Amino acid sequence: MTNDLLQDYPVGGSSDDEMFDAAGAFRSDYRELGELLHGWSLEDHLQREERADLALLSAGITFNVYSEEEGTERIFPFSLLPRIVGAREWQSVEAGLRQRLQALNLFLSDIYGARRIIKEHVIPEEIVLSSPGYKPEMADFQPPLGVYAHVAGCDLVRDPQQGLVVLEDNLRTPSGVSYVIENRTVMLRVVPDLFPRWGVRAVADYPNQLMATLLSVRPPDSGEPPRAVLLTPGIYNSAYFEHSFLSNQMGIPLVEGSDLTVGDDDFVYLRSTTGLERVDVVYRRIDDDFLDPRVYRADSMLGVPGLMRAYLRGHVTLVNAPGAGVADDKVVYRWVPEIIRFYLGEEPLLSNVETFSPLIPAERDHIRAHARELVIKPANESGGYGVLIGEQASSADLEATLAQVEAEPRNWIAQPRLEFTTIPTLDGDHLKPRRADLRPFVLSGEQTWVIPGGLTRVALREGSYIVNSSQGGGSKDTWVLNEEPV
Repeated sequence: MTNDLLQDYPVGGSSDDEMFDAAGAFRSDYRELGELLHGWSLEDHLQREERADLALLSAGITFNVYSEEEGTERIFPFSLLPRIVGAREWQSVEAGLRQRLQALNLFLSDIYGARRIIKEHVIPEEIVLSSPGYKPEMADFQPPLGVYAHVAGCDLVRDPQQGLVVLEDNLRTPSGVSYVIENRTVMLRVVPDLFPRWGVRAVADYPNQLMATLLSVRPPDSGEPPRAVLLTPGIYNSAYFEHSFLSNQMGIPLVEGSDLTVGDDDFVYLRSTTGLERVDVVYRRIDDDFLDPRVYRADSMLGVPGLMRAYLRGHVTLVNAPGAGVADDKVVYRWVPEIIRFYLGEEPLLSNVETFSPLIPAERDHIRAHARELVIKPANESGGYGVLIGEQASSADLEATLAQVEAEPRNWIAQPRLEFTTIPTLDGDHLKPRRADLRPFVLSGEQTWVIPGGLTRVALREGSYIVNSSQGGGSKDTWVLNEEPV
């Protein structure tokens, strides 16, 4: 390497980098990009990074951080070098995601219905019923088309030996797709010359596909034309930019709980300047516990009194369904391969990360004996909070976490620490290898649709395995190639 931008990047001797192989040569999917980057200087890259940041700033692409005193709103850090996934690899990933969401929706339908999977002892009953995501009021209720998780985000990491594997599922109110679309817009504006000659699959159709999904699951007696709304907790929510972006792109009202009311007829109505207008589908970005103060938290000011009554009578569809969170519980995750085999009679196309539950005595002993080699996670936290990496933890922190595991085994899991792959990312004035994950989004309604690629989140701190924006992570555009490079 003779170029200022790439010459100091550490390559060779490792198979863990996605752009370079162990010999220091460009991998085939990155070869054309690498050749173009050889024409860049570090100054070129810094100037384009600055232009990208200005474009993101002007678009208002932000997220909120609640724990810092200097202000809650930030621009989401963006790394200009893309993440590339080959056409053939993506084909197998997409098939694996479709299989996974089909099985998880069947699982949700079953546990709120006949409970065959419990009766046949595939998954212990107490694992399901003790999940914070399990909502007993959903028992014996079937949503339209039997779909509970209409919008899902599955977090994948690339293991150097296994390829892309599933780290966790997000089936409640997954966020991040707006960054996927806006990152692509910025790349096309700032670095159009980097796109390969064989093309990259588009992501801009997501809002249209989401709207089609919402309308496909409307109630059978919905109004004409059917009306959908996006229900947000409000401007202080961490994903409010996304709520506003998606409602605007779909052309549907962005509403808060006070904008909706449930009539004496148990239908949901939007308060408008012309009177009450019936609502058929609510794409809710509010957690279950805040949806309806008459059923869940009585102190909730975010939800709509009577909303669950209208839902359970079949007068409105909630996307995603309440109670879908039981299927993305990190303890239930341990059983997803068995769930796929049970409902589909197939082997999983995407692997899970090996997972240990302290509810199982032998696995609890394994966690205690191998704690330094494991990542210990709270089962129902998000955003990277509460995660302990055994190898990096102090003895005091490790013992404190193990004590919590012993005291509350249902609330914890443990997984081996994966040395998942790195991607070149600008850090100061140099490119450095940084770990990244990938969150594809899957839409399930009359049809299942997977966005090509998804949100690549990258850990900006040296040595970090935590990619969440709330923990200092950034993002990259993800390119799924139209065809294999020659």
